[in-house]
Amino acid sequence: MSSLTARQLYEHAKANPTRRRFGFGRKPMLINIDLQLAYTGLGEFATAYETDPRQLDHVNHLADLARAKGLPITWTYVAYMQSGEDCGVWGTRTDTPDSLQNIKVGSRRAEFDPRLKIDHDRDIVINKRMASPFHETNLQSLMVWHQCDTVVLTGGSTSGCVRACVVDAISRGYRVIVPEECVADKHESPHFANLYDISVKYGDVIPVAEALAWYEAYQSGDR
Repeated sequence: MSSLTARQLYEHAKANPTRRRFGFGRKPMLINIDLQLAYTGLGEFATAYETDPRQLDHVNHLADLARAKGLPITWTYVAYMQSGEDCGVWGTRTDTPDSLQNIKVGSRRAEFDPRLKIDHDRDIVINKRMASPFHETNLQSLMVWHQCDTVVLTGGSTSGCVRACVVDAISRGYRVIVPEECVADKHESPHFANLYDISVKYGDVIPVAEALAWYEAYQSGDR
């Protein structure tokens, strides 16, 4: 039993680490998860949320640096066919305009947030159907092709698709980096509870400034 909130538990773990970091490897892929209007369009969609108001600015900065260094960038979004059948059992709990399976391909809810800087000629874009972007997509093949050994994750939600990607990534032998200011959730309890889990089990949760500094210092010829 504990009287600590999820935020306090995470902050305590961050201030008192019990293990060393995995750290960046030789080459990361930046994976930006589901930064689409269904989840970022505050005031427009009931499913949208915000944690750090500068989240998208930080993501854009990371993407700009990755692009400048010739490092791969992936943007994922969820969207389903008109029948919703490709959402499977995940889409059977509710059937309202806000339901997951009703994010239709080509709909406004499926659109990336217009504040994002996406290079559609150079960046990888993946339409995923399940929580993890590794599930039945070509992401694993792209990681191999680009010879990446690290994933840097942004997006949302922390307790949902971000966590699913974290677990799938480390299960495949990749180092995992989560810049704290770059992920978001609907409520602080699942957000901080999952940052705690990620930081003590599956990956490194670090300040975005530290991730930016790593990208700025990266030299491909040295690795």
